[in-house]
Amino acid sequence: MKPISGKELCKVLERNGWTLLRTQGSHLIYGKQGTGIRLSVPVHKNRALKTGLFNHLMKLAGLTEKDLK
Repeated sequence: MKPISGKELCKVLERNGWTLLRTQGSHLIYGKQGTGIRLSVPVHKNRALKTGLFNHLMKLAGLTEKDLK
């Protein structure tokens, strides 16, 4: 799976039912109704997320590669 930028991941999360709860500096905090999970997505211009962080956020969000398209 090719890592994407934080900005692109935010768009994917919003398409899949996640809502922006707040912004803390350059990190956008997302939550989903019915779960206690909070995702902190770093948005540093258009820099790609590092592979480990990207995979971790995808796993927590319950997303797969198919959801990126």
